[in-house]
Amino acid sequence: MTEDLHDRQIRSLAESILLKNYKVTFFLGAGVSTASGIPDFRSPGTGIYDNLAQFNLPYAEAIFTLDYFKQNPEPFCVLAEELYPGNYRPTVFHCLLKLFEDKGILQRVYTQNIDNLERVAGVSDEFIVEAHGSFAEAHCVSCRKSYTSQEVWNKLIDKAGSHKGIPHCSCGNYIKPDIVFFGEALPQRLFNQWDEDVDDVDVAIVAGTSLTVYPFALLPSEVPRRTRRMLVNYEKVGDFVKGRRTDIFISADCDTIANKLAAALGWEQDLKDLVEKVLETHKEYKQKRKKEQDEVKPDDVTKETTKEADKTEAKQKPKQDKAETKQADETNSKLDKPELTDGKSSEEIEDKLSKLNL
Repeated sequence: MTEDLHDRQIRSLAESILLKNYKVTFFLGAGVSTASGIPDFRSPGTGIYDNLAQFNLPYAEAIFTLDYFKQNPEPFCVLAEELYPGNYRPTVFHCLLKLFEDKGILQRVYTQNIDNLERVAGVSDEFIVEAHGSFAEAHCVSCRKSYTSQEVWNKLIDKAGSHKGIPHCSCGNYIKPDIVFFGEALPQRLFNQWDEDVDDVDVAIVAGTSLTVYPFALLPSEVPRRTRRMLVNYEKVGDFVKGRRTDIFISADCDTIANKLAAALGWEQDLKDLVEKVLETHKEYKQKRKKEQDEVKPDDVTKETTKEADKTEAKQKPKQDKAETKQADETNSKLDKPELTDGKSSEEIEDKLSKLNL
């Protein structure tokens, strides 16, 4: 009986979308990516923190603090290589997002996830707002030079190079993907885009999130009262607990509801075809990446580092006298990495950890 009610609710929402030319805004959390196989952080024996035990972190969350990254970037780089875009396949729900774009009725996707699976599914950048950052871009922690995702990946797999898989900038400092670490500001685009979108949300679909991390948790509650809202989660969260008269709450996994919504919209075959296409593209991409890793050689992986060094050298004077060289060597020997400064309580760290929402 509950299933019949859910089906009627989904059909009613689909009719509103089609008949009234509504555009849909999505608000996503970790539950949307569960079916992709991404490991969580805390599961005993299989969680990411357990797998990073070899690094003897001062506390588990240190891996996401900038001070510790500057002192010892290796643990985060190991994690980054594991979670890097392309390693995991998009889910049916991610493919549904792309289908909404293709049909011209996607307004925006606001996501707390850092897995980039919306992009991997083919959703255009202009529609995606990554509240907690992503691997799509990276910057030097010192000079702020920008690097592409592919450039960082090339450096991560450069295990035989001089930096042994730790991405370094041409200035000599570390490169960090644009994921929001503890104490860092959220992307300004989150606030700018939301100011532009908030009054125009026709339909809000909230999926796979506990809505406990602020300010993201407030977004669905700020949409107009006329907005049709649907929550796909195993329990009511946020202001869905009290709810609005027209709210829809469905306790189910995200992919199941993605299939049902597509069917109600008349897109069932379109979604199946798109899922097949996306998964095939992802399979080919993984095979290409595996081949790159298998074929990597010291001479190949150090080319970029050598090229950067050559550029730096070209900017210097053709000749330096011995005094200049000695002074430079003495200066370099004094450059130490910053020490870890832990000014947060364990309770505060644990609270902020949830911002990563994986």
